[in-house]
Amino acid sequence: MSENLYNVGISDPAQIDRYSLRQESGNDILKIYLKKKPGEFFAKSVKLKYPCTASGELDENLSKVLEELNHSKPTPIPRDLKKKILSDLRHLEKVVQSKINEIEADLERL
Repeated sequence: MSENLYNVGISDPAQIDRYSLRQESGNDILKIYLKKKPGEFFAKSVKLKYPCTASGELDENLSKVLEELNHSKPTPIPRDLKKKILSDLRHLEKVVQSKINEIEADLERL
């Protein structure tokens, strides 16, 4: 049984398609993509945030989830590297734009 995956909302590890791990704003972001079911337009995903530790090691809970992911699935390999890079770029654009908006709002309050 994948107890740690179950605890983060993954009741059936066989439904996992792939996952990614990145750092953003002092957090490790684990995104688990589930297989698309018949009739679904978009695949579902689960996004989890874990604080980065001062020692540079992964959060203990994140390590346990990754261990279960790696046990149930091979190391993640992007199916289409160009698509993945473009997706990461679009995500980065949204994050940067959001931060710009936040800073501009702070300036307006001054």
